[in-house]
Amino acid sequence: MPETGAPQYAGRMSLPLARALSIFGHPMLVLPMAVLAIALAQGDARTAAWSAAGFGAFAALVMGYSWWQVRRGRWGHVDASATHERSALNRFLLVALTAGAILVAWRGGQPLFALGLALSAAMILVAMLTARWCKLSLHLAFVVFAACLLRELGTVWMLAALLFAAAVAWSRLALQRHTHRDLVAGAVAGTLAGLAFWPLAAHWTH
Repeated sequence: MPETGAPQYAGRMSLPLARALSIFGHPMLVLPMAVLAIALAQGDARTAAWSAAGFGAFAALVMGYSWWQVRRGRWGHVDASATHERSALNRFLLVALTAGAILVAWRGGQPLFALGLALSAAMILVAMLTARWCKLSLHLAFVVFAACLLRELGTVWMLAALLFAAAVAWSRLALQRHTHRDLVAGAVAGTLAGLAFWPLAAHWTH
């Protein structure tokens, strides 16, 4: 009896860990944390404060939209797990991120922030375009993108972030939110965005 009960107990115990990893690996957390880490490491307190305020406002906007959809009875939960919910959320995110990138670029002074928003919008667009074939994991896309950004702080930072990305990928499987194909698609999208960021950043800032 102990042998048959132990795996089930271990499985139950793994779910809280998977949920915690999924929460801490949420796009609304990992990307802002990466940007803040880079800004603080470079001693740029102004950019850190500006970025924190911007991301905070954007997160509040997204959560407000999700809560509004739940209140209207169109969504079952702010997590937007159902296909029609995710589709609506992705459309909202695409518009919001694109508008944010245009606004930041128009105001000037934060070209890298505008670039990050634009590439984030591009990942959302890829998720929408590939929805027929897979449910691209935006969790993994954004955490891999964040890991690529942390290359600026050194290889150790990037490798640590990639290990965290692997943990987030496991959590999405454990919670049955995604398949392996979804995770591969997300990892590819995040990698491409990350590889594009620094060459584009160098072109815009020099």
